[in-house]
Amino acid sequence: MGADFVMLSLPPMLIGICAALACALPGNFLLLRRQALIGDAISHVVLPGIVVAFLLSGRVAAVPMMLGAGGAALLSVLMIEAVRRLGRIEPGAAMGVVFSAMFAGGVLLLEQSAASGVHLDVQHALYGNLESLVWFDGYGWAALLDAGALRGLPPELLRMAAVLAAVVLFIAVFWRVLVIATFDEGFARTLGLPVRALSLALVAMAASAAVAAFDAIGSIIVIAMFICPPGAARMMTDRMGAQVAWSAGFATLSAVLGYVLAGYGPLWLGYANAVSAAGMIAVVSGAFLALAAVVGPCRGGGAARAG
Repeated sequence: MGADFVMLSLPPMLIGICAALACALPGNFLLLRRQALIGDAISHVVLPGIVVAFLLSGRVAAVPMMLGAGGAALLSVLMIEAVRRLGRIEPGAAMGVVFSAMFAGGVLLLEQSAASGVHLDVQHALYGNLESLVWFDGYGWAALLDAGALRGLPPELLRMAAVLAAVVLFIAVFWRVLVIATFDEGFARTLGLPVRALSLALVAMAASAAVAAFDAIGSIIVIAMFICPPGAARMMTDRMGAQVAWSAGFATLSAVLGYVLAGYGPLWLGYANAVSAAGMIAVVSGAFLALAAVVGPCRGGGAARAG
């Protein structure tokens, strides 16, 4: 019985870990570039893209919704740049205008269209659907070697694993260039490095992670994972390599502890109902950030180093 319960709980926990890592890893570079709000913006603006994709396709399917969300994310990046240039305002203000307007538009579309009749709703957009992504074919540890049982894994797990692999590969291949461009963009330009193209690629990777994670875990945890693990890691070290490692550890622990506490925490306190797993994961990541702010050796805000 215990093994069967673990098999049921393993996929949502792994999905949470993959989503947290896929957002936290590029979040390190966005944080140091003072672009951390891009992840916040993207996690909000994918909603109208998902709703429009449903209205055009007439079905709830991963491919059209991923395309719609990706298109909305790309449109938001272009709109942010247009608002910033035409209005001559700071990037943070431009992001706030665009993602607030697009999220509000997505909510209106959701409530006034046929999408509100399916599992797409405002609560799903905020908190995701992590608790329901269980593995019904996984009975005991032998299921990990059963091809038939493995075909019953939630498709969200394979999707998030693929996105995480792409993010890790991108950072590994372009590590040196990313670090140089992050710490000294002017020097990177003098070396002839494609700084602008690399910046767009970094945002595209962050957008891919946010879009892939949106359906499973919702926008709340996406926002938290882009900011909290990198922020906590930044206060633990002043070296870039160590910061990425710390952020990966914080993201993984947040996903595991958050999922466990969401299911068992209320029972330990005498309550009958579990709480949102995505919400609890975000709370745990915030607790790690607060703890790092108190005890982190680099909490004074010293300059980060590329090593």
